[in-house]
Amino acid sequence: MKHGFGIIGLGAIAGVHVDAISRMGNARLCACYDSVPGRAGEFAGKHGGRPYDNLDDFLKDTEIEFVTVTTPSGLHESVTLAAIKAGKNVIVEKPLEITTERCERMIAAARENGVMLSGVFQSRFYEAARMTKEALDQGRFGKLILCNAYVKWYRSQEYYDGGAWRGTMEIDGGGALMNQSVHALDLLLWFGGKVREVSARSATLAHERIEVEDVLVSTVLFENGAMGTVEATTAVHSGFPKRMEILGTGGCVILEEENITEWRFAEERKEDEEIRTRFKSLSGASGASDPMGISSEGHRLQFEDCIKALETGKPPLVDGTEAAKAVALVRAMYKSAEDGKPVVLS
Repeated sequence: MKHGFGIIGLGAIAGVHVDAISRMGNARLCACYDSVPGRAGEFAGKHGGRPYDNLDDFLKDTEIEFVTVTTPSGLHESVTLAAIKAGKNVIVEKPLEITTERCERMIAAARENGVMLSGVFQSRFYEAARMTKEALDQGRFGKLILCNAYVKWYRSQEYYDGGAWRGTMEIDGGGALMNQSVHALDLLLWFGGKVREVSARSATLAHERIEVEDVLVSTVLFENGAMGTVEATTAVHSGFPKRMEILGTGGCVILEEENITEWRFAEERKEDEEIRTRFKSLSGASGASDPMGISSEGHRLQFEDCIKALETGKPPLVDGTEAAKAVALVRAMYKSAEDGKPVVLS
C-alpha cells in the first residue's frame, strides 16, 4: 500500500519534499496546492499529482492521507488547521509556527480531531544524531557539562530581497535564529533536555531592508545543570557547517552537519574506533551558503517515521509538542535580546 501525500505551498522547499516522497516505496505524491494561480499546474507537470488552485478542493481529495506544509513560516497555522479539520495527518516544515500560541492551537486541533501533527526536524533522523542520542541515554557522557550549537551561515542580500516575506517578523518570524538555526536548537533540546534560562543579544549587522536579526548569541542553562552557548548568523563570508558540541565528564561528541568529527569516551567500546573511521571521510550536504544545498534523505526518513507511527498507532519521533519546543526556545531568546535581561522558561 502506498500512502497518499499532498503538498501545500510550492516554493523551493517543496522540491525537497517531493524528492523525499518519490524515494519512498510506501508513499506517492497524489496532489499539490498553491495559492498562486498556475503554480500547482506547473509543479504537477514536473512532479506528478493532481494540481489544485483551491484549498478546499485540495482538502476534499480523498486519496490524501498526509499533507506536508511548505508555505512561509508565519502562514503555517491557517492551512494546517484547515487540513487537520479535513481529517488529514499534517507534517509541517520547520518551524512549526512562529509563536508558541499558534503552535499550541495547532497541537490542540490535531488532538481534538484525532490526526497526526509532526514538525520537520530531519536532523534527528541522521545516523550521527541518533548515535549521539543513544550514547546520552546510555549515560556514556557522564555528567553533561556543555551543549553548544553554532550555525555560522551566509545568506546574500539577494536572498532576502528575493521574497517579500523574507526578513519580516510577521511572516518569517525571525532571522538567523528562527529560520536557519532552529534545527540546531531542536538538537540542542533533544540532546541536553529542558532549558531553564537563556540570555541573548542580537543585531542586524550585514543586511539591509530586513526586520530580523542576522546575528544572535546566547548562553543557555539547562535544568540538569549543564551550560551551553548558541551562535547564529547569516552574515559570515561563505558560511560553515552547522556544528553541535556535546561535552561531558565521560565523553565528548562533535557533529558537523550530519557527520561526526569527534567521538571520544572515557570507557571505550569496540565499536568506537569503527565509528570514528567510518565518519572520518564522510562529507554531507550543507545549507551553509546555499539554502537548497541540502539532501532530501532526512525528510525521507522523517516521512517514513510518520507513516510507521500511523500504522502502529504510536506518536512520531517529532510530534507537534516536540516541534514546538524549539519555537519556545527561539521566542525566549528573542525576548531576552529585546529586554536585555535573562529569560526563565516556564
